[in-house]
Amino acid sequence: MKVTAITLGCKVNQYESQSMLHTLFNEGCTACDSIPESDIVIINSCTVTSVSDRKVRQTVRRTRRENPHAVIVLTGCMSQAFPEKASRLTEADIVLGNSNHSSLIPDIRKFLKTHERIIDIVPHNRIFEPMQVSHFYERTRAFVKIEDGCNNFCSYCIIPYARGRVRSKPLEDLKKELAEIAANGYKEVVLTGIDLSAYGQEIGLTLCDAVEAACGQKGIERVRLGSLEPERLDAKTIARLKCQKKLCPQFHLSLQSGCNATLKRMNRHYTAEEYRSIVENLRASFPNAAITTDIMVGFPGETEDEFEKSLAFEREIAFAKAHVFIYSRRPGTAATKMPNQVAPQVAEERSRKMIQAAEKTREAFFGIQKGREEPVLFERECGPGIYEGYTENYTPVHAASSKKIGGHILPVKITGYDSTCCSGTICKSV
Repeated sequence: MKVTAITLGCKVNQYESQSMLHTLFNEGCTACDSIPESDIVIINSCTVTSVSDRKVRQTVRRTRRENPHAVIVLTGCMSQAFPEKASRLTEADIVLGNSNHSSLIPDIRKFLKTHERIIDIVPHNRIFEPMQVSHFYERTRAFVKIEDGCNNFCSYCIIPYARGRVRSKPLEDLKKELAEIAANGYKEVVLTGIDLSAYGQEIGLTLCDAVEAACGQKGIERVRLGSLEPERLDAKTIARLKCQKKLCPQFHLSLQSGCNATLKRMNRHYTAEEYRSIVENLRASFPNAAITTDIMVGFPGETEDEFEKSLAFEREIAFAKAHVFIYSRRPGTAATKMPNQVAPQVAEERSRKMIQAAEKTREAFFGIQKGREEPVLFERECGPGIYEGYTENYTPVHAASSKKIGGHILPVKITGYDSTCCSGTICKSV
């Protein structure tokens, strides 16, 4: 049988989609890039915003239109957080949560036998669900999920309900997975989690233990971290991370707001001053580090003065990249009932201003890269003879090559840039 996976959302979802695909491959299924030609379609959902939910609904319905006969499996965070909503998407034959991926094969077998719709969503437990992936379909870097769940309960966020509490991959399981990934030729791994910074807190470990395990794996040349909660990056942690030469100097520190009053209403666990100190420590410890982030605008009660403080903070920190988004009300969260909800047109205008500021700091960061020689992991041919890749600090680089260089790390002299990427010349060919 032919199978395809449609992944919506974060890198953790991408990892879990790969895991589900490999489970099906081990049962004799083959990969397929075409929805109309697939026998099984997995839709791995995201529910971080109401827009995410709408995309899930659209994807499920479009998939059924394109393939009336496929077995459609809807899984992921929307299924887990809002089982009633997911169940109403009758185009899906199987609705599976994200805490029991091991039920995928039994549920498909049962449906193929009975053709009766299956709703299989169970509560999260406190044990990290065993999942391993050694090969990533059409990717040059490997994602490794090492943590799941979140204990923070930010006032706007549904994820603790979709993902449960913090639980971590045992270190020996991680080392085994890393060895298999290295054996398959991957040179870069990205450690991911829902609250990655919390790795190991319930089993007597820290994120540093996972980073050291990854950096110690022979064959892996780069280790990158996914999104981090900034408050756990204390001086001791940063000093320990600094010792790992394979660790890429790119840190995605979720900010949300540069205004303390807004951060307090969000139930974030740091202040703008503490965030600034962490960034300064990272930059002092990792030369030419890229600091990237997420910034929310239009949070309930956000005044014009609060927004201006956040805007000024974005400019001060000078992020290499910022994902700017407008607050979206989520049923089941504290923020949805807060007074002084910001008018949509006001939020849109604030988003526009923040995006403009973020684009300027991104281009300025690219300007700093000009003239440097950096190792670039090339990923794909983005034009005839032009390849796209990423430096250690995740700066996108385009360079010309007459040879196929996807998957290779090559030295590149950065010679120019625009608002979207840098350009350069390969110093040493394959």
